[in-house]
Order: sequence, then structure tokens, then C-alpha cells
Amino acid sequence: MKSKQNKWVNAAIPALLLHCSIGTVYCWSIFSQEIADYIGFSKGATEWAFSFAIFFLGMSAAFLGNIVEKDIHKSSLIASICFACGMAGTGFFIYYGGAHQHSPLALIGIYICYGFIMGVGLGTGYLSPVKTLMLWFEDRKGLATGLAVAGFGAAKAIASPIMQAMLDNLGEGGIYKMFLILSVVYFIMMFAGHLLLHKPATWHEPKKAEKGKGMMDVIKSRPITNYIGIWLMFYINITCGLALISQEKMIVKCIGLAGAAGVIATVSAVFNAGGRLGFSAWADKMKDRNTIYKLIFILSIAFTAIVMVTGGIKNGEGNTVLVILVLGLIFVVNAGYGGGFSNVPTLLSDHYGMGNISAIHGLTLSAWAIAGLTGNQMANWIVDHTGEFMDVHGISVNPTGYQNVLYVTIVLYIVALLISLFLVRAPKDGKK
Repeated sequence: MKSKQNKWVNAAIPALLLHCSIGTVYCWSIFSQEIADYIGFSKGATEWAFSFAIFFLGMSAAFLGNIVEKDIHKSSLIASICFACGMAGTGFFIYYGGAHQHSPLALIGIYICYGFIMGVGLGTGYLSPVKTLMLWFEDRKGLATGLAVAGFGAAKAIASPIMQAMLDNLGEGGIYKMFLILSVVYFIMMFAGHLLLHKPATWHEPKKAEKGKGMMDVIKSRPITNYIGIWLMFYINITCGLALISQEKMIVKCIGLAGAAGVIATVSAVFNAGGRLGFSAWADKMKDRNTIYKLIFILSIAFTAIVMVTGGIKNGEGNTVLVILVLGLIFVVNAGYGGGFSNVPTLLSDHYGMGNISAIHGLTLSAWAIAGLTGNQMANWIVDHTGEFMDVHGISVNPTGYQNVLYVTIVLYIVALLISLFLVRAPKDGKK
């Protein structure tokens, strides 16, 4: 059996199958308006389905991390079933909402299926391959986790044109038909990943008695401020990323690139995926992986400050230099957002070892859960309550509102940089 094991077949490929499936949660903006129109609710009302999905992703990872630690086959099967059933259920309630306009049952059903059920599948599916990858690629842990998490980021770039084509060609009710079809496709992909996923035959999973310490004991083995610092850095990076990414489409239209919005969304998704792979692979060559977070925050602060000082979003239309600066900000934030995700499990393993890594990583993903409720909602509030909407080539935009979001994100990025510098200390014994 040992000779038949292969790190690509038993770790990398199943990780990509799982993450390329669940990563399509970020395609929400492609069809959110269609869902709202089809069931007779506002886009704001349906938007909570996505927020709930991210919230339950993080919370299920936090609370089910021990299950992943004990049995990746059980957790990857749970992920496959929950994600596919959540998609199918969402499709059913969209169908029901189309037949019963303005039905609260349809909206609540979408919240439960897309938000809660899919959210559980997202959390367990996200965690399941991570430790396995780090075990197979001990010398290049960052590259390995970056490869999988890049699949999560790249899923949007891959699936968005497919979903748009399905919406355009499935006719009446295409929105619910798309969900039902994709629920089958993604179940097949994830179930194949579940069957292939195996830890190395040479890895001996410590029994409870051998581990000696529980997750909290391991975290407390270093100053607790160290873990709090990692959690806060992760939370702030996601919050700032979501704040900008949630407004990305309208910012692009605001600077006069409405016709290229789809292409720019794909390019930003590529930067997101590239940041996940590139930053984590780069961190493998560094003595302290926390250096990567310092670089991410410094780059984000620099580009945000430049766009703030130049008023790039407000003054960008017709000015090539400002357009380039705004696009640079979008791409840098996307890359840093992705890089923050791929580096956190390896950073945690360097500080706390591999024994409880799935559980500790799961607990840390609670930061993602809370950021999922605060990041885009914060940006929406700023845009809705500051500046004023105006018509630009037939599109209602709020340039001042989008610009004001940057004042908040730059402060948060500076706080994150200070945390990275002063709270998260390098492991005394180097990388583990």
C-alpha cells in the first residue's frame, strides 16, 4: 500500500477538488441580483445568505476542527454532503420563491441552505486537506497549503464564466436550474476528493494520551498574546479585503471601466489565487513566516494611501495614471487577502507544532466567520451613509463613499502591522 501512495494523488489533487468546489461560494455576486429578482426580494435581503455562509464556514471550522483532526475521511464526506445538499436546497427554495413571490419561507430557506448547510460544508471542506498537505510536503508546507487554498481563490475565476453562461442559456428559471445542476457536479468532484484523500502511511496520528496537551494547552505554551495577535491579524486582513472586494465592481464602474468589469473581476481573482500560492511559497524561504504578513500590510497601506491622497476613485475616470493606481490597489488587496489565508495554517504550525494543527487552525478561522459579518457590511454602511450617489454613464455610483472606505481600511491595516511587529514573536526554535 505504501508504494502506491503519492503526494499528488493523495493530497494535492483531492485538495484542489475540494477547494475548487467550495471556493465557488465567492461567485455570489454573479447571481445575487438574479436570485433577488426571481424571488421578489431586495438584493440587500438576499445578501445576508452570503454573509451567513462565511459566518458558518468559520464557526463550523472552529467547532468541528477536532473531528477533522481525528478523521479526515469523515470530515471530507460531511463536507461533500453538506455542500451539495446546501446547493440543491438553495435551488429548490429559489424555485419555490419564483412560484410564491415575496415568500418569507423562500428567503429563510435560502439562508438555511446557502448560509448554514453550505457553510458547514465549507468549513469542514476547507480544513480537511490542509494538515494532510503539510504532512506530505513537510519541506514545502507553504507551497502545499498555498496550492490548495489557491484552488479556493481560483474557483471564482474558473466558475464565474461557466455560471454566467448557464444563466444566459438555461432559459426561464435558469437561476434555480443552475444550482441543481451544479450541486450534482460539485458532489461528484468533492466525493472523488474524499475518496483520494489520505495521510502518508508513515504518519502516526498521536493518540490522546500521546498528545498529552489539548488544543488550549498547546496555545498557552506560548504567551497568549501571541495567538491573539495571529487571530487579530487574520481578522483585520479579511475584514479589509472584504470591505474593498465587496465594492470592487462598483469602483471599477466608477473609474469608467464598466465594460471591462468582468475581465477585471477575473484578473483580481487570479491575483487572489496567485497571492495564496506566491506568498505562501515565498514564506517557505523565510526564517519567520510572520514577515509575509508585514509585507502584505505594508503593501496594502502604501497602495491605499496613494489612492487616498490622489483621490483615485473620485478622480479616476479619464485619467490613465489614477485608473492604474486604483487597479493596483484592487489587485494588491486581493493578493494580500489570499496570502493571509494560505499562510495562517503554516504560521500556526511553526508556532504550535503539527499535533493539534487542524483544531487550532479551525479555531483561528472563527476570525473569518466574524469578518464575514463585518467586512462587507461595514463597507456597505459607509457607502450608504457618506457621500452621495450620482449617475455615471447610466450607472448609480458613490465615488466619495467608496473613497471613504479607504480611510477605515488604512487605519485597520496600520493596526494589523503594529500587531505583526510587536505581538506575534518569531518562534524561538525556528520553524517546526
